[in-house]
Amino acid sequence: MEVFYYLVFGGLAAVVAALELSKTSKDRVNTSSAFNSFKNNYLVVYSLMMAGDWLQGPYVYFLYSQYGFDKGDIGRLFIAGFGSSMLFGTIVGSLADKQGRKRACITYCITYILSCITKHSPQYKVLMVGRILGGIATSLLFSAFESWLVAEHNKRGFDPQWLSLTFSKAIFLGNGLVAIISGLFANLLADNLGFGPVAPFDAAACFLAIGMAIILSSWSENYGDPSENKDLISQFKVAATAIASDEKIALLGAIQSLFEGSMYTFVFLWTPALSPNEEDIPHGFIFATFMLSSMLGSSVASRLMARPTLKVEFYMQIVFAISAFTLLLPVIANFFLVTSGEKGGSMSFGGCIQLMGFCTFEACVGLFWPSIMKMRSQYIPEEARSTIMNFFRVPLNIFVCVVLYNVNAFPITVMFGMCSIFLFMAAILQRRLMTVAESHKSSIAPFGLAEGEDWTAMREVGSEEEPLTA
Repeated sequence: MEVFYYLVFGGLAAVVAALELSKTSKDRVNTSSAFNSFKNNYLVVYSLMMAGDWLQGPYVYFLYSQYGFDKGDIGRLFIAGFGSSMLFGTIVGSLADKQGRKRACITYCITYILSCITKHSPQYKVLMVGRILGGIATSLLFSAFESWLVAEHNKRGFDPQWLSLTFSKAIFLGNGLVAIISGLFANLLADNLGFGPVAPFDAAACFLAIGMAIILSSWSENYGDPSENKDLISQFKVAATAIASDEKIALLGAIQSLFEGSMYTFVFLWTPALSPNEEDIPHGFIFATFMLSSMLGSSVASRLMARPTLKVEFYMQIVFAISAFTLLLPVIANFFLVTSGEKGGSMSFGGCIQLMGFCTFEACVGLFWPSIMKMRSQYIPEEARSTIMNFFRVPLNIFVCVVLYNVNAFPITVMFGMCSIFLFMAAILQRRLMTVAESHKSSIAPFGLAEGEDWTAMREVGSEEEPLTA
């Protein structure tokens, strides 16, 4: 069975390498040296930030269990993290738009470093504070950095099409290569070198501190709406008005919540799905295989987005449909295949089929991230970008908290079936988004906007007649 794992990993690695090495001029976009310098600076920072996040993942649950907490106590700690992200996410998002995205990125570093420090304490209340800080940091990680990048990219006058290059490369590195290396490095520190499960958190704090130093020394500040007469409540109203008045933004938020909700649920379900009878499976190696699959997806995304005639809104319908089928595999396998092996034995044949499906799902995740970033850069207004992006995370965090609270209440096949339905709904909504976007482009054609310009450009053309806060 070990040969099977190596074959899957080796096959994926070969495909990723072939895709990267075989890129032609059609797959590459000619850019300027100034943009390449800007892109590389962001990629270094983003990779360090993601390393600080990925290093913690493999040992969070294990560390809590080493402190003597049971499954229920640990579950409440995880719920606190997602709950704080839900409650404080929109607030910190608005503050990022108001006070500056660079400050928000620095706040992420400080908050996550403090969260790492709390892992040295076995006290439950201290660990709870750490989870709350981690939830706030997560909200900033997935909003402030992207908001800073989009605003700074536009402020420097770079071609909007070049944003796709930065997005796809950031996911390839930050969510793929860095994740694999971080997992192996965490294992080296905690197990091979014998420093214990707290060591990866200390390493994460170091990477975050290095990234913060680069931000402080090389990033300029940018804002959503820095006007003094707009308080936090007004920022919320601007974001809510944008979502309510523009169907494209509302659809984008629903699509993101449906997909990410299913993705985070998958994180909790893949282990029991592949080892329902406590089969002996290499969790770390499988995790690395998933990350390699994600790299494959981001590599494909970079090729797709390099073609201006191929719209993100079109191919993402196919991605969501494939995702829905892959998470339906555990339900199908439960009826037609033997999915349980001997206790402590190797993975069953049904488990192998599911593993292939899960790798396909992770490839779809790799396609999803740069593509959703591209659509957000097109449709979300600059003045409330971070606020709106964190609004999108509210239903996501509610969904994950409910799943965590009831994870033992439903059979695993029901949970996977529910996720598959959500992903199919995302495909339908993506189809609707493409239709609405095409209709919008045809309606603004008389204004002479170039193909691919986002709706905020239209707002600028007609801002006197139709202000955003109207």
